[in-house]
Amino acid sequence: MTQEAHVTQGPLTTEAGAPVADNQNSETAGIGGPVLVQDQLLLEKLAHFNRERIPERVVHARGAGAYGTFTVTADVTGYTRAAFLSEVGRRTETFLRFSTVAGNLGSADAVRDPRGWALKFYTEEGNYDLVGNNTPVFFVKDAIKFPDFIHTQKRDPYTGSQEADNVWDFWGLSPESTHQVTWLFGDRGIPASYRHMNGYGSHTYQWNNEAGEVFWVKYHFKTDQGIKNLTTEEAVKVSGLDPDSHQRDLRESIERGDYPSWTVQVQIMPAADAATYRFNPFDLTKVWPHEDYPPIEIGKLELNRNPENIFAEVEQSVFSPAHFVPGIGPSPDKMLQGRLFAYGDAHRYRVGVNADHLPVNRPHATEARTNSRDGFLYDGRHKGAKNYEPNSFGGPVQTDRPLWQPLPVTGVTGNGEAPVHAEDNDFVQAGNLYRLMSEGEKERLIANLAGFIAEVSRDDIAARAIGNFRQADEDFGKRLDAAVQALRG
Repeated sequence: MTQEAHVTQGPLTTEAGAPVADNQNSETAGIGGPVLVQDQLLLEKLAHFNRERIPERVVHARGAGAYGTFTVTADVTGYTRAAFLSEVGRRTETFLRFSTVAGNLGSADAVRDPRGWALKFYTEEGNYDLVGNNTPVFFVKDAIKFPDFIHTQKRDPYTGSQEADNVWDFWGLSPESTHQVTWLFGDRGIPASYRHMNGYGSHTYQWNNEAGEVFWVKYHFKTDQGIKNLTTEEAVKVSGLDPDSHQRDLRESIERGDYPSWTVQVQIMPAADAATYRFNPFDLTKVWPHEDYPPIEIGKLELNRNPENIFAEVEQSVFSPAHFVPGIGPSPDKMLQGRLFAYGDAHRYRVGVNADHLPVNRPHATEARTNSRDGFLYDGRHKGAKNYEPNSFGGPVQTDRPLWQPLPVTGVTGNGEAPVHAEDNDFVQAGNLYRLMSEGEKERLIANLAGFIAEVSRDDIAARAIGNFRQADEDFGKRLDAAVQALRG
């Protein structure tokens, strides 16, 4: 390790600051007698030890993170009024947490799973959180389906294991997942490290400029280290020998000064294009083809500082797509709309209502000024300031300028599906992705899918799953069917 040792002068103390006389032996009633309840150091240490963990994330539990810098490289003031994007050369401190999705806190890094990409910008207008994945699409398009989807990926309540029946039953009955599943079981399904993969905002977001004009954007973070992946066989070996492979690689690369970086790009769609675009631009299971909206380079992201305490800075870090700044806002993406609530709610449950006060989460380039008080771990930072608005005691006041532009809405309330655009269906982009692959990539994709589908116990579930890929591309489905049948005998 290259981390410098932290030298603390003076005696060891209790949590209240009293010096500790003996940290090797608990206090007893005579030599060899029972331990005394008056040994408060012993009780304090055991009680704290019992509470050293907080509930792990339900999803994205297994992760690693690092601090870095985002630097603007292109003028985007015509599209957004966000201050941290206001001039070429402007630098903003960041914190990026990578993660797997389905595994628990103790799972291995090198597994076939999407990777979370949670990026916090510590801007002078407040923290901006961009929460996406290493894939530009996702399995479902409406947040109401998300809990059901995750239940299929997690341990079955009866067997205690992930079950192929559950996974493929859901995917087969949810054709919209076909595109993301094709990504996941392709070559990029198991990145060799966090440094050797792209990141995506995945959702569509709103940018708005000083004139109030609205643009829809998608974020892309292209790795400067190059894409590097593991085969299924390589990943099995790595997971067994070094379950912490991705976390170790990230930490050690920063320790030796080999700072990972990404070129940041955006696709920009004028708001007026959205209604008639050939795909629903707010559908998380779809991409915007680059020939329609070419990615534009806007910046560079570099990671250059490791956290000093994994629990305090990675495990307790919180991100929410609802953390916007002036000039950036949400879109009608139904998955994003659900996440605007769910992420903050998860963190208030898991870390506490004052999670945003922790050093890794609080604003670094400005100060949070709210009227929220008290609650678990409240630190009294507001002192005697009034906790209501409006007030005549010099309290903070509203700006009267929303962070994002309002959108017109029409129709009646109800449980409606998202609008269908000219080329919208659940299979077209999965088929396009398959046809872009080389023959070797197709062979590995088929083998990866067939190995998992062959574990399904019911023929109808397997057939339905294969049928979705056949609708994406006839050759895709035909080859997959043959591979599964060969494995199932």
